Amino acid sequence: MSSNDSSLMAGIIYYSKEKYFRHVQQATAVGLEKFNNDPVLQFFKAYGVLGEERIQDAISSLESIQNHPDVSLCSIMALIYAHKCCETIDREAIQELESSLKEVRKTASGTALYYAGLFLWLMGRHDKAREYIDRTLKVSSSSREGYVLRGWVDLSSDKPHTVKKSIKYLEHGLQDTKDVLGLMGKVMYFMMLQNYSGALEVVNQITVTYGSFLPALVLKMRLFLARQDWEQTVEMGHRILEKDESNIDACQILAVYELAREGNMTACGRHPAILQLVCSFIERTFVAASSDAHMATELGYLFILQDQVKEASLWYSKAMKLDESSVAALTGIIWCQILDGHLEEAEHQLEFLKEVQQSLGKSEVLVFLQALLASKKHREEQEATALLKEAAELHFSGMQSLPMSSEYLERLDPVFLVCIAKEYLVFCPKQPRPPGQLVSPLLKQVAAILNPVVKVAPALIEPLYVMAQVKYLSGELEHAQSTLQRCLELDPTSVDAHLLMSQIYLAQGNFAMCSHSLELGVSHNFQVRDYPLYHFIKAKALNKSGDYPEAIKALKMIIKLPTLRTEENKKFRGPCVRPSERVSILLELADALRMNGELHEATKVMQDAINEFSGTPEETRITIANVDLALSKGNVDLALSVLQSITPKQPCYMEAKEKMASIYLQTRKDARLYIGCYRELCEYLPGPHTSLLLGDAFMNIQEPEKALEVYDEAYRKNPHDASLISRIGQAYVKTHQYTKAINYYEAAQKISGQDFLCCDLAELLLKLKKFNKAEKVLKQALDYDFACLQADTPSSPSGWGREQALAGALNPAPILPHPLPPPPTPQGPGNTTLSFHFAVKDIPSMMNDVKCLLLLAKVYKSHKKEDVTETLNKAMDLQSRILKRVPLEQPEMIPSQKQLAASICVQFGEYYLAEKEYAKAVQSYKDALSYTPVDNKVVLELARLYLLQGHLDLCEQHCAILLQTAKNHETASLMMADLMFRRQKYEAAINLYHQVLEKAPDNFPVLNKLIDLLRRSGKLEDAPAFFELAKKMSSRVPLEPGFNYCRGIYCWHIGQPNEALKFLNKARKDSTWGQSATYHMVQICLNPDNEIVGGEAFEHLVTESNLNARSFTSRKELEQHGVRTAEKLLREFYPHSAGGHTQLRLLQSLCLLATRERANVEVALSTFIEMAQAEKDSIPALLAMAQACSLLKQVPKARTQLKRLAKAPWTLAEADDLERSWLLLADIYCQGGKFDLASELLQRCVKYNKARRAPPLGLFGGWSCCKAYEYMGFIMEREQSYKDAATNYELAWKYSHYANPATGFRLAFNYLKDKRFVEAIEVCHDVLREHPNYPKIREEILEKAQGSLRP
Repeated sequence: MSSNDSSLMAGIIYYSKEKYFRHVQQATAVGLEKFNNDPVLQFFKAYGVLGEERIQDAISSLESIQNHPDVSLCSIMALIYAHKCCETIDREAIQELESSLKEVRKTASGTALYYAGLFLWLMGRHDKAREYIDRTLKVSSSSREGYVLRGWVDLSSDKPHTVKKSIKYLEHGLQDTKDVLGLMGKVMYFMMLQNYSGALEVVNQITVTYGSFLPALVLKMRLFLARQDWEQTVEMGHRILEKDESNIDACQILAVYELAREGNMTACGRHPAILQLVCSFIERTFVAASSDAHMATELGYLFILQDQVKEASLWYSKAMKLDESSVAALTGIIWCQILDGHLEEAEHQLEFLKEVQQSLGKSEVLVFLQALLASKKHREEQEATALLKEAAELHFSGMQSLPMSSEYLERLDPVFLVCIAKEYLVFCPKQPRPPGQLVSPLLKQVAAILNPVVKVAPALIEPLYVMAQVKYLSGELEHAQSTLQRCLELDPTSVDAHLLMSQIYLAQGNFAMCSHSLELGVSHNFQVRDYPLYHFIKAKALNKSGDYPEAIKALKMIIKLPTLRTEENKKFRGPCVRPSERVSILLELADALRMNGELHEATKVMQDAINEFSGTPEETRITIANVDLALSKGNVDLALSVLQSITPKQPCYMEAKEKMASIYLQTRKDARLYIGCYRELCEYLPGPHTSLLLGDAFMNIQEPEKALEVYDEAYRKNPHDASLISRIGQAYVKTHQYTKAINYYEAAQKISGQDFLCCDLAELLLKLKKFNKAEKVLKQALDYDFACLQADTPSSPSGWGREQALAGALNPAPILPHPLPPPPTPQGPGNTTLSFHFAVKDIPSMMNDVKCLLLLAKVYKSHKKEDVTETLNKAMDLQSRILKRVPLEQPEMIPSQKQLAASICVQFGEYYLAEKEYAKAVQSYKDALSYTPVDNKVVLELARLYLLQGHLDLCEQHCAILLQTAKNHETASLMMADLMFRRQKYEAAINLYHQVLEKAPDNFPVLNKLIDLLRRSGKLEDAPAFFELAKKMSSRVPLEPGFNYCRGIYCWHIGQPNEALKFLNKARKDSTWGQSATYHMVQICLNPDNEIVGGEAFEHLVTESNLNARSFTSRKELEQHGVRTAEKLLREFYPHSAGGHTQLRLLQSLCLLATRERANVEVALSTFIEMAQAEKDSIPALLAMAQACSLLKQVPKARTQLKRLAKAPWTLAEADDLERSWLLLADIYCQGGKFDLASELLQRCVKYNKARRAPPLGLFGGWSCCKAYEYMGFIMEREQSYKDAATNYELAWKYSHYANPATGFRLAFNYLKDKRFVEAIEVCHDVLREHPNYPKIREEILEKAQGSLRP
């Protein structure tokens, strides 16, 4: 029996349900070979024949099995249906069959009732089928087939509660069996609830057991399509074709993929070759079925798409003759009449059709035609746009809850949506939105209409091109560019795409690329030069670039072309211009003449334009342009009177009022009249857009309280308007009502559930340093997304409704439902961590999750550093998933999404850099470059990292890349200078800085770096020349904080601490230079002589030989005074960054250290330890720890920290602290007699502060170089090598600018020991000249040297 073969019967029933009647016959033929004369198979064979409308053959086959008890009922029902389908109906035969049906039904078995119910279900009579199946289950309660069929019948219902019950019957029928039809029903049930993972699990059970069962493979392909997994959909399609090369389902899906997603046929929609192919196919079909009015109607529509209106009209008329009640045919005729310009006739027909439609319900095509007629008859904009909005609503209303499928693609009808979008564009602004202005609501509507099309069919050129137009007019030039780039990849010969691309470059001010784009268009398609728009763009580029004579010449040439007076939806086939284009040309010509100084000629052109277009819709455009001409002449009153003459009923009323408001604010400086313009707009054109304009106007004049009132009122009318909600929050923040702003965001979020509010609220909390609250908000947002996905499991079918409501709220144009639902994948129970992003979601939701995760990482940087990398990893994982889907779903977003992926990598790099994990930081920046290979900022960071690590060749390589792409790249030049310095190429380094300062002498950050380089290169004497160069820039330069900061640092380096304090004090209050100025002032106050804090090598020399009790007391007083001054400076220091607070804490503890009192030093040490633990390998904190330990006589501890610092890489930013640490360690080694280890460290100091040779007189090396030579002298002195000691002390004396008397004392002493008495006497005189009372130098050195010279 065939009923024992589960897969055979499931396949036959599946093909019957899909109406693949030839497949039904083929499957039954295969079954009859196995089960000869099986009545059930014979019935379905006859059913397949009946489906092909071979009525007599079907009747003969059905009559032969009519008396078999198992199929008697269904056979009689099929015979009744067949007789009713005959051209000549045999009433007597039908009557006999109906009587027989009543008799047979009384004694029918459960099997007969089952097949009768199955037949009725296949015929679409679900209620009657349910009745028969219920009787089957009464007769045979154990009939598993009956339960399965009852499940299928409920599944076919359009009532959700009935569908929900179907799973109960299917599960009952599947108990202890693997009935294929039951399993397929379960798959369909899960797919209807969008539980795709559940459906996939079940369909896999079928394919594993019945590997060659094609319907299961087709179901699996549809399942992958519903999940929008095109890769697996295509793979499954090819697998099906391997088993059945003519499988219609696989061929259909693969054809759609190639056309709509790959673009292998240069866009399906309106491609001429495809339209002609389809037309010829349907014409042949019509010849075979010449009475089919539907075929004729379809042919009419295809000819409309080919702009063959007459042919379309003929076919629509033919359809009307075949079926006089055909609404579709009559609609088509009206469409042709509108396109042909027979507007009155079309209007009469539309009125009639509207009456007919009242009983049938509204049609989107009919409403669209009403809008088209209103547009052609130049009625009010509001009327036409309201009708277009209604047409779009009606079109999308039938698509709610539809998953991605062939049916979805068919009902989406991209061509019709493009028609609506193009008609909308007629009423949209013709120029890109200026920065700071609101996007036109009409452009938002068009974008919302086209988004679903571009998402599912990213290779259709026409929707892509129109979307690019929308982005261009919305001012989103980069998005428009990337969308157009996709168009040109699909069709490089597209004239429209090349012209729009050149317009984008023109709007960006990139005239070279504008011309290049035009020429590129010509190279691909020479016909571009026949387009007036080509010449117009070229003229406009000339005008913008200042070549007015050539622009005027080109515009005068275009203006001679004839004007196309009849507005048609066709592309130009000859050199002519439309009225709207002619107006644009005239206005551009007037502007060029005005800019060229020919005001009289410009006025004449404007007057001619007014005369020519008087009484047309273009008149108001000319009127508004006339205002600019009046303003250029300084005639403000005339401009205002012209604008005041425009009435609310005219299309440009809003633009006129905005221009008038601008004149009142910018020229008249009258805020009252400025606001009055927007109040009038709200009065005459009430709506959310004008309310936003009024609110923004209040914000512009710094009245956020009044703006809040307007926004609140608008919000109450439209609680789902995203821009309103955002503006209200911003207004609260601007009025510093932070608590109200937080409360508002939280309340609005609960009401509307809009995700972007979470980000706005989190950003506000982050600014207010409420990190825990910000973290909670972001986690709730991420958990909410996950919860939405969890809600879509089989136990909760209402999850889709919630997601739809959220999507509707997020939509910028609330008229449209979410057209393509994101197919969720339920997770396991209890899985509520942030692994939500492994589910299948739509791209906008995923992008929002990435934004939330990045904000969360930003929050963690401030208070949970250990969680930063985990959060960034989650963001990167999700962004990688987006990048995999974007090329298929939204290719125009590829550049922006790659940029975001690169920015995540950069955040990783910044984190690792702060943690001093340089290898990981380098890898992160390299990853960023894999997404954006030409990102100069990333290349610069890599170069900086390589310099930090000492990889000088790699650093130079990256700097060279930067300087190739941007020859005047300032930062790269400075880094190259640092590189040259590291390589001891001092002249080259200084020259690079010199080049930058020659161009901008007042670039004080560069001047500051140059001073440091000059100090280390031993050329500090060159610095004053740069100060003089800066002064020549402006008389105000000496007052600049940056200039005074640089002067102060210079004085500090040449040993003039008091002068340094004076200049640094002038920069102390500045936001840019204040923190560094305060830091250096405190350091000078605490250590004016730049002694080695904690160093004791020279201590006993100073106390033994240099200081008496009085001098010692005086020095102590000076030190205490310095500490008090430093503390006072720090009390007035208010840092604004985390780094600033860390530095303040360090300086406060250094003040305690400077007192040298044990208790204070211990307190300071504990602070330094905390800082070193908080920031890994913090050089300032480790140095301060070592200094404190040295002062506390804890030398081993100090040495341990200093050894750590000795291993740290040398960087210019931390050079001073590193060199101090080397000198202190050298001091400790000197005390221990380890002179060889000390010498190694001292040579390292010398290396980074001019070469090892002695500098010429008058040149000044680095401070650490001076100290290094002093220590070298000390070592030589200890080894009683007085000659070498004198040489090193001499260098130290010269490098200190002869300012340190202690160094002079040691030098004179060693000269004396080396018997160089004359030199000793000269040094003594130098010291005593500056320090007349310097102790012991006179008695112990000067007098002895003088005595040694006497005979």
